[in-house]
Amino acid sequence: MGKNINNNNNKKKKKKEHPKYFLRRLAAFFIIITSIWYFNNYSIKIVKKEIYSDKIVSPLKIAIMSDYHAEKYLSKKSSSIIKKLDKINPDLVFYLGDMYSRNSKEDEIELAEKLMIDTVKAGYDVFFVPGDHDRSVNYLNVLMQNGVNVMNYQTMQLNIKGNDIQIYGINNAYFSNSFNLSKEFSIDSSKYNILMAHIPMYKYYDDFGADLTVCGDTHGGIIQIPFGKGPVYYSLTDEWFPEIKNQRNDIYDKGLFSMSGENKYMFVTSGIGNYPVHLRFNNRPEIVVIDILPD
Repeated sequence: MGKNINNNNNKKKKKKEHPKYFLRRLAAFFIIITSIWYFNNYSIKIVKKEIYSDKIVSPLKIAIMSDYHAEKYLSKKSSSIIKKLDKINPDLVFYLGDMYSRNSKEDEIELAEKLMIDTVKAGYDVFFVPGDHDRSVNYLNVLMQNGVNVMNYQTMQLNIKGNDIQIYGINNAYFSNSFNLSKEFSIDSSKYNILMAHIPMYKYYDDFGADLTVCGDTHGGIIQIPFGKGPVYYSLTDEWFPEIKNQRNDIYDKGLFSMSGENKYMFVTSGIGNYPVHLRFNNRPEIVVIDILPD
């Protein structure tokens, strides 16, 4: 009787994968990773918030950008940003500093100037406060000569669509324990008061008492942990994973925060640039639109 060969009892030899299939999978992996990286670092989203005040008689719309950190080959083009502004159609445009980096070359500084000057040319009222990087006197003069309102410890009163607005701007990069904005400015409680500042020092601004304070600087922590668990690193207190480790609620990394008093807020934008590293995740560059509505 002949021997019956049972294939189930024999180990099948594994076919050796052809190198081209491995290379295709590797290429697909890098394409996916690169796409995710590019999306998180170079696609600008529009963030919309609504707040209310009994000092407002008709809707007021403010567009806010910060931390451009202009880099010649990596910055978002001013033309694409202006197109987004045209769709938003804001009443005021605020730029909150660090529009170039302290090591930027002249042509990079010109990119920052161009963005703000092009915004003026597009017909918008533009207000700017310097950050801790973009403090060149010549740069500030160029902006002022081209219609940008440089709010370097300045105030300005406006009436927009029947709304009495007072705007304050500061240029602080550092704050002493005795810092007190009330020694520099007086709040006019009959007007809607807006404070522009680069660095989000909540306590000092809360003591000042503006109706709306707008800030940048933090870059949103660069990497945001999913599910609302906060930034990986918070530079203002030099902490890693502050909201996970310490369950803190005083991490002003990005977004809208309530302040003392009715209908008083601070908004911190994560900005539109990528300095010092291009590693944003779950924290895309943003143009912020705040609609202030009658209460």
